[in-house]
Amino acid sequence: MEVNGASECKSDSVDNGSSESHKYYLSRKTILEMLKDRGYAVPSSDIQMSLKDFRDKYGPKPDSDALKISALHKNNPSDRILVIFLGQHMVKVNSVRVIAAQIMNKETLNRLILIVENKMTSQAQKALLAFSFKVETFNILDLLVNITKHALKPKHRVLTDKEKQALLKKFDVEEKQLPRMLQNDAISRYYGLEKGQVLEVTYNGEVTGLHVTYRCVW
Repeated sequence: MEVNGASECKSDSVDNGSSESHKYYLSRKTILEMLKDRGYAVPSSDIQMSLKDFRDKYGPKPDSDALKISALHKNNPSDRILVIFLGQHMVKVNSVRVIAAQIMNKETLNRLILIVENKMTSQAQKALLAFSFKVETFNILDLLVNITKHALKPKHRVLTDKEKQALLKKFDVEEKQLPRMLQNDAISRYYGLEKGQVLEVTYNGEVTGLHVTYRCVW
């Protein structure tokens, strides 16, 4: 009986929907959480949407165009970010040109995030440099889990410019004397940090106890 019960329990936890929709669900949820952590206004209902509701809304094979996200920064409504899922095709220079044409006549953008599933050609990567704002690219597989929510990850908080200057003054140090974090570090990319920005990193482990340090993006 116990074996049968365990079998039934395991069966209940199996995801019987399409793996494609599950992949889009997880990655979109991570992106929404990322935008919120960056200070953008994102409806809690979108972040908390269940997999079932996601599939009911977007279907078993979601159209990547329908997954676009546009958000304004809470502290600066003129700061708008757009997230585009590019689907499974290889990203070529023409794909980038189509995106540029689509957003050219729309509201001013401050940042664009592209979610790719396939390779991006070198020409396409060069074409991204022609945009008048920063363009970030993430592979969809890197978004299936929110790295900031890992149990072993310390808590990160981005300091404001005012807080950064107060920190440097308090410890009588220059920016270059702070421990460094590379701009292409996963945490730095998650928060969309620029060189010179500082992160407060809080550790709270059984061995180390509560410990706070700071890292400057380099």
